[in-house]
Parts: sequence; structure tokens; C-alpha cells
Amino acid sequence: MSWFRSLIHVSAARAYSSSSSSSAKSRITEPFSYSLLSCFTTEARPPALYSGLGATKPGEKPRVVVLGTGWAGCRLMKGLDTKLYDVVCVSPRNHMVFTPLLASTCVGTLEFRSVAEPIGRIQPAISREPGSYFFLSNCIGLDTDKHLVQCETVTDGADNLEPWKFEIAYDKLVIALGAQPTTFGIRGVEEHAIFLREVYHAQEIRRKLLLNLMLSEVPGVSEEEKSRLLHCVVVGGGPTGVEFSGELSDFIQKDVHQRYAHVKDYIHVTLIEASEILSSFDDRLRRYATKQLTKSGVRLVRGIVKDVKDKTIVLNDGTEVPYGLLVWSTGVGPSSFVNSVQLPKAPGGRIGVDEWLRVPSVQDVFSIGDCSGFLESTGKPVLPALAQVAEREGKYLANLLNKIGEAGGGHANSAKEYVYKEPFVYKHLGSMATVGRYKALVDLRQSKEAKGLSLAGFVSWFIWRSAYLTRVISWRNRFYVAINWLTTLVFGRDISRI
Repeated sequence: MSWFRSLIHVSAARAYSSSSSSSAKSRITEPFSYSLLSCFTTEARPPALYSGLGATKPGEKPRVVVLGTGWAGCRLMKGLDTKLYDVVCVSPRNHMVFTPLLASTCVGTLEFRSVAEPIGRIQPAISREPGSYFFLSNCIGLDTDKHLVQCETVTDGADNLEPWKFEIAYDKLVIALGAQPTTFGIRGVEEHAIFLREVYHAQEIRRKLLLNLMLSEVPGVSEEEKSRLLHCVVVGGGPTGVEFSGELSDFIQKDVHQRYAHVKDYIHVTLIEASEILSSFDDRLRRYATKQLTKSGVRLVRGIVKDVKDKTIVLNDGTEVPYGLLVWSTGVGPSSFVNSVQLPKAPGGRIGVDEWLRVPSVQDVFSIGDCSGFLESTGKPVLPALAQVAEREGKYLANLLNKIGEAGGGHANSAKEYVYKEPFVYKHLGSMATVGRYKALVDLRQSKEAKGLSLAGFVSWFIWRSAYLTRVISWRNRFYVAINWLTTLVFGRDISRI
């Protein structure tokens, strides 16, 4: 068997050598067939079977490497001219999450696939063009001098294939890795709380919620344990925490009371916030949201979480709050990779960029989305970690890169003479949030201090749904969302625990 593997290795290497000498695109610099065959043998693999994508050659299209598949990265890839560039995307997920509707999937208002858009639909070149790829991997290192990105594949479970490490040479690099939930160093959050930023988070919340509902009906469960199991605690009074609390209260009133009649009096929701809920909204809208949430049965508690235990959380005044489900939504901060990369930093630890979203200390590197912020030298404030900010940055940078490519500056180190003209300018379009019971808030002011239109109630809820339905990326998912909403209205929410 060893002689057969050697023959395959030599044949694949010769095939690669002949193909790379011709104009056939890139660029995978080690025999991929051997690495596949090695999965069927018990012998140890060589340390480096798949070394990655080499530098582009004269006459080939320049390569844009995009790290991340969030709002910023996906909007960038959608806007890039693939006649000018090859696009390579590196991310641990192969889809974009439409985060404004993620809370609705936790309680069955929407199906999970309705809020997930495959990358291949956002940028078809990744699936079709020979020089464009998507790699299900994490970025683990960056060499800006050599224009290289070091990556490691993502695998599920300890019994699957070991991660493979490889390198990708880039002509232009766009860091759009987003941010990670912040825990403020509070002990126990990572172990016991569930975040709400990814589809698998929503799936975990749903399974936990339905499991607690069914366990609470088991004979012999004490009254105290029932109350704990069915106590849903949400930490963080921002839009995500408020919207999830509203969706959860709707689910309790319309579905739990009907289908879990034996335990309907035990389930309740508590929203914990250190200051004011929805702090970026108008004061009148905040008061309206507080009134509606309270009317829906959500208990609002002002306090700071000091410690998180297996079944209780401890507040700063010593109060212990038992919980069965704990959802953590207190904001975001830089990821471990952003903290470790040797690039200039903006206030808050984000990657620092100039007015054109470039990382000024290195060539051909840009950063957009929640992981980036304006350097203090620009005189501009760091923009909030919002989807509309990331989307606007992605659209701007796609247009900028297209102009650079048309001017002949697409290849590495070839845009030094390019004259950058219009800088990125962000104009806030407003904020929206639903509070349940067919009620929502719409705040169209450009800033907290500015004057503008603000609405609350059923009309705002209709505007909220209409706006997000039009913002869903594809017509396929718009159809899914509309059908899910109609099905929920007619038949109620699905309560299957799958």
C-alpha cells in the first residue's frame, strides 16, 4: 500500500507542476489527492500536505482575501467586481446570519434557515470561478511583509480529522472578523450563559427552553425547582436583549399558556440591565418599551451581575437570582485574534483604520465592521458595532477596491501611487426594535441628541417587519421569512424539540 501512495504522490506532484506552468489559475501548491487518500490509512500524515495558495502571477487577476462572513465581509464580497479580482473568503462559517431576526428563531417564529444566507449565493464567483474559493477555516496568523495569511481548518469533534494549517498569499486583504461577546471578566459566564450572535446559539437556546418546559412537567419536581427551571434571565438591555425578551414573552402568552397548561403559572422572564434599557433610543421610546415589557410579564431589574453559578446568578448587591435559562447580551469586544495581531489599534482595542478604511502602517490591508475603528489621529469617533455600519463600510470598500483595480493597482504593492479621494462617511439611518405584542420602536434620529421622527406601537411594528423583510439578502429567504410569519400567525409557533 505504501508504494501505491508514493505513486499517487509523485503523479499528483507532476500534474500540479505541469498545470501551474500553464495559465490554469492557481495555486494549490501541494497534491490534494494524496491528502484525501491519507484519510484511509492508519499511518501518520506528513506535517504539511496542503500548503495553500501561492502568490498571483503576472497576467493573473489579483486576489482579494476576505476574513469573515459577517455583514461587512459579505457586503464587500457582493459588491466586488469579479472581472477585476479573484475572491477568497476564510471564515469558520459558510453563511451570513441576518442578526436582526435571530431572536425570532429561538421561539419558533422563524425557522433557522430563514436567517442564514449561504456565501455562494452572496458571491457566486466563489462557487464557479477557478481562482475564487471559500475555506472553512480560522485565521491564526498574519505576515503583512510577505502578504500572507496563516489559516487552520475547522473540524467538528475530537474524533474527526486533525486541523490542517495552510497559507494564502493576498494582493489585497480585508479583515472583517467582527467581534465577540464581552463578559467583562465575570466568572462563570462562558460556562453557564448562552450568547445570541450565531444560529447555533439560537438553536441551543431553543433546545434548552423546550427541555426545561418538558422537565418541569415531570411528576415529583418540586415547586421551587419548577420555578427555577422556567425562570428565563436575560442580561443586557440593548436591542438584542429587549427583542429576545419581547419574543419570549409572546411565546409564553400565546403558546406556553395553551400547550403547557400544567406549568404556565411558573414560567417568567427577567431582564437585567445595569442602567437604562435601549440607552441609544429616545427617552419617550424607552419609557414606552419599559411599559410594554412590564405589561407582557417581563420583570425589569436594574443591577450588575457579579458572579454566574450553575443555577443562580449573583448581583452586586448580593441578591441571588435562580435561573433555568440564562441569555447573555451585554455588548461585544475585540476577538482574541484582533487582540493578538500586530497592527495599530483604535480606542477600545479595535484594529485602527484611516478615513479610507486602510490600516495605515501596512500595505494592501483594510479592516471593516465591528473589528475596526478610526484611529485617534483621524479625529473621527469609533463607530458603534451595528449591522448598518458594517454593511455601509463593506459597500464603500467594494467600490474603492473596484476603482483601484480599474486603475491598475489591484496587485500587491501596486497601489502606492493611487490617489484616494472620497473618504468613508457614515450617516446613521435610525434604529428599530420590537418589544412583543405587535409593538415596536422606530427611532429615525441621526444621533441621540439630534431631533427627528420617533414612533412606537403597531405602526412601528409594521414598519419594523417591512424594513427587515426588504433587507433580507435573497428573495429565497424573503419568501421563507414571509411564509414563516404567516404560518406562525395562523397556526402558532412550532414547539418541537429537534
